[in-house]
Amino acid sequence: MIVDVAGKAAYAYTGGRAFDPQRPIAVFVHGAQHDHSVWALQSRYFAHHGFSVLAVDLPGHMRSAGPALKSIGALADWLAALLDAVCPADKQDIFVAGHSMGSLVTLEFAARYPARAACIALLATAFPMAVSPALLEAAREREDEAIALVNAWSHSTLAAKPSSPGPGAWLRGMNQRLMERVSAHGEPQLFHTDFAACNAYANGLTSAAEVRCPVRLIVGQRDAMTPPRAARAIADALTQAREVDTVALDAGHALMTEQPDATLDALYRFAAPRVGNG
Repeated sequence: MIVDVAGKAAYAYTGGRAFDPQRPIAVFVHGAQHDHSVWALQSRYFAHHGFSVLAVDLPGHMRSAGPALKSIGALADWLAALLDAVCPADKQDIFVAGHSMGSLVTLEFAARYPARAACIALLATAFPMAVSPALLEAAREREDEAIALVNAWSHSTLAAKPSSPGPGAWLRGMNQRLMERVSAHGEPQLFHTDFAACNAYANGLTSAAEVRCPVRLIVGQRDAMTPPRAARAIADALTQAREVDTVALDAGHALMTEQPDATLDALYRFAAPRVGNG
């Protein structure tokens, strides 16, 4: 589905069903150098089990027009504008899930727009989400090298088995190719733009303290990018949230592909009863 957001085309995958603003809404926000497709299983399941789905391509990523936005706050405002374009302003039964960079966008969105967020899930999150100077430099000057490094660090094994294996299925290779495609379709230095936004985000604890809705954190026990301990500061800062819990999965940073069914279960069992759908 193409949505006009401030005069620019924004793409959201709807999970194989037409978007209906009267149903509860599930929004999925990808991380750096990714697009909506990282949520393939989870978004389709939600769409066929009571939700309308918006798995977005963030600005400048694949099917959404650029330029890419340079701050987490700007991305949170963009997400609010997209929702304003597709559903009534007083709609409150909205669940938002974000992975990695997308988790920061989700957190900031819930803090800035509390009436919109019925509940949120933060996957592979961290604060601060610091990016080393060497990786920032590689993302700016040698993007292929940065993609290869991040792809290796995102997976906990060389050849994780997908939930529906088929001949030639290789999650690590598929993720690398996805990041290369996002690079080919996007603007120059897109990976650096995403990383710089994560690295510069300073409002994590302040925003977490303003979140009122239920929050679920989903972490990978073998995540080398955002290890479970890196999520503790956010969890501790969620002092006003009605509920806070953490689910740990046997996976690396690539939760949605290494543990697709467990990730789906952790998301759906949390969201469905909290947005009037369970």
